[in-house]
Amino acid sequence: MLFTMHASVMIFLVIIPVLAGAFGNFLIPLQIGADDMAFPVLNMLSYWFMWPAIFCFGYSFIAGGATAGPANGWTSYPVLSDIASASPSSGEAQTWWLFGLTLVGVSSMMGSVNYMTTIINMRAPGMTLFRMPLTIWSMFITAILQAFALPVLTAAGFMLVFDRLHTLIPTSIHSVFFVPAGLVVNNAAPTVGGGQPLLWQHLFWFYSHPAVYIMLLPAMGMVSDMLACMCRKPVFGYKPMVYSMAAIAGLGFIVWGHHMFTSGMNPALGMTFMTSTMMIALPSAIKVFNWIGTIWDGNIQFNAVFLNCAAFVALFIVGGLSGIFMAAVPVDIYFHDTYFIVAHFHYVLFGATLFGVFAGVQFWFPKMFGRQMHDGVQKVHFVLTFIGMNGTFFPMHLLGIAGMPRRYADPYLHGYLEHLLPMNQFMTISAIVMGFAQFLLLGNFFFSMFYGKKVGRNPWGANGLEWSAPSPPGHGNFDVPPVCYRGPYEYSGPESEALGQDFILQTTAPPTGVKVVAAHH
Repeated sequence: MLFTMHASVMIFLVIIPVLAGAFGNFLIPLQIGADDMAFPVLNMLSYWFMWPAIFCFGYSFIAGGATAGPANGWTSYPVLSDIASASPSSGEAQTWWLFGLTLVGVSSMMGSVNYMTTIINMRAPGMTLFRMPLTIWSMFITAILQAFALPVLTAAGFMLVFDRLHTLIPTSIHSVFFVPAGLVVNNAAPTVGGGQPLLWQHLFWFYSHPAVYIMLLPAMGMVSDMLACMCRKPVFGYKPMVYSMAAIAGLGFIVWGHHMFTSGMNPALGMTFMTSTMMIALPSAIKVFNWIGTIWDGNIQFNAVFLNCAAFVALFIVGGLSGIFMAAVPVDIYFHDTYFIVAHFHYVLFGATLFGVFAGVQFWFPKMFGRQMHDGVQKVHFVLTFIGMNGTFFPMHLLGIAGMPRRYADPYLHGYLEHLLPMNQFMTISAIVMGFAQFLLLGNFFFSMFYGKKVGRNPWGANGLEWSAPSPPGHGNFDVPPVCYRGPYEYSGPESEALGQDFILQTTAPPTGVKVVAAHH
């Protein structure tokens, strides 16, 4: 139950709503020069659909009593999650969990439509596609991913709910989408029909592998913006960064089968998924190369924002390299469902994504509240989190190589893997340190909201459109409708040096005057 709820809450109620939801809603209108989202009512609905989803996930943990919450993992594989009597944890609680999953999907689909429409139709005059910051590109590509992938998971969620209601309420829809014929549960009569439990894996991972990039791509774009500002340099290879994000998203749709190498897949099909998965390393390597190129020889500002961005790049490299191992079918057959998988997943979604969130919170905090967070406290938070994170998750690679399965509550029963106990204890201590370090972030955040140092519109010397708006932005975001005259990363150029600074806002007209290319309205 704890493993299931940990993954469900962190993925569906934290990372996706914070990155694609909170940062997306705040930054998209500001960075493209719009006064609001394209569909404010739809935006409101996408927000309010999250609250019943939170209720359903929370209630599912207690719906069946102390020992009967959803306990089939965040992947919720049939038949364990399909037939209500197949497992003591698959009664009413699992149905509530599925309701929560479906509501999150509906919320995200509404948000994705809004994001795409806003970015395409509401850019400020002069804001062409290749003048958009990489944050906006990443949100745009993420919205496309959500729009194409989420309907599949949402439909699968309804199908599994219908299967379950058939067993819970005899008069309801009689469906057997994932129930195989002849299945005997608790000495009952064999099931009829001919559903396929493996179909759920295909539908689930067709969404849930792109979901990894839905959680990662916004952080990639934000880190690109912040690194350029903190290194006082243009992003190295702006267009290759855009194309590589698009390539990552496109390849993300055709690799879902690498989660199913142990399912009895045809070897030829497995080879196809293996090859396409390894190809994702190419655009990912382009991004890493470009981030390092941006940092190289820059006038680096060694504050907590830069440190978190640098950690994002470093930890993404570790997570990406371990992913190459698991892309190979023969290696994955050994590593599958061991702690090596847990290590890889957390290096990508905690080590990379959350360090990008930590940097983004501090970087855009002055725009949100007109005050700055205390940088010294954030540096302490960074050091403790970085040490605790690596102490928690890096040993998991070694545990996985040793063969320790994931999701085991007591792997030491009868002496099994008892020799790995010291490493597990070290990981536990590291996790406790990492967990308590987050109170520094929370305290700094709420204290700085009221008592942080007051700052003007552009305390970082950045050049995006959002920094020409008041801090915090009022109704309509901008007091003067912005016009975009230049690209998003004009740092340390001859024109800015002539003005006695190392940046030029996108709203600054060139001295000789050039024709402004109006965006489509």
